[in-house]
Amino acid sequence: MKPVLLDFPMPIITPRLILRAPKIGDGITLNEAVLESFDNLHRFMHWAKEKPTIADSEEHVKSSIANWELKKNEEPYLPLYIFNKITNQFIGATGYHHYDWNIPSVETGYWIRQSCAKQGFMSEAINALTQYAFKQLLVKRITITCDDDNFSSKNIAERFGICWKGHLNFTEE
Repeated sequence: MKPVLLDFPMPIITPRLILRAPKIGDGITLNEAVLESFDNLHRFMHWAKEKPTIADSEEHVKSSIANWELKKNEEPYLPLYIFNKITNQFIGATGYHHYDWNIPSVETGYWIRQSCAKQGFMSEAINALTQYAFKQLLVKRITITCDDDNFSSKNIAERFGICWKGHLNFTEE
């Protein structure tokens, strides 16, 4: 099947969260969350080299929307934004990237707004994301990538019984 024809029913809803594809207008809330959390993101996320402007965040949203429409397997892949179901606050992001529909397999990563950390939101989101991938997308393998020193992210993966397979080495360009 051609990736563009794949169906991804959205949103994914949990007891406290809504995970959904980006929409026009999300750039401001994305930008606020990234700026609030930039010091932590800068340490662990390759994309957080500089603080984004609102225009940068809006561009990311629009590129994400296009990728969702065409199921493009390139940056920014298929991000999912995580919102608090009660307050509608933007909590963080996850998504599917480096997917291979021939296996089928997906990779995911995640980040959380600093003020929302340590409340179980990301564990709830990743549980829903992985269940959705196995049940709805029928994937056979999910890879979670995170920085070796990002113990919070590693703990989330371990909580779900995801086994450590090795190191990926990234070089600066």
